[in-house]
Amino acid sequence: MLTYVYFGTNDLERAIGFYQPTLGAIGMSRCVTGDPEWDRISAGWGTYEDNGLRELGFWVGIPYDQRPATVGNGSMVAFRAPSWQAVDDFHSAALANGGTCDGPPGLRLHYAPDFYAAYVRDPDGNKIAAVCRGITRRT
Repeated sequence: MLTYVYFGTNDLERAIGFYQPTLGAIGMSRCVTGDPEWDRISAGWGTYEDNGLRELGFWVGIPYDQRPATVGNGSMVAFRAPSWQAVDDFHSAALANGGTCDGPPGLRLHYAPDFYAAYVRDPDGNKIAAVCRGITRRT
């Protein structure tokens, strides 16, 4: 359904310093396009292959219109995590690298009996989450 998601940032290096360990905690790796101009103004995690013909990525970068990046009210991206521990590690990495807690790791029984998630804000205020499904107790 998606090819990519893009969040604006006002400080790309700070954003990379936040996202690299935070998304790494849930198994996401950095991807680059090979386009020096694009890779200078943005950073991505996920898949980017064959000049973008195969892309499933999360990108953060300088807004195209060169105006300050702002946060969308009600906007959020949720990433799949392979385990409860990965959700916990995502949350810890986010807080250790300039993020703020917007919901600690735990089961969200009001969503489903297997909905284990953590919610954080990146240094620019964008909301992201890590979600693990299919498990109902810590293993």
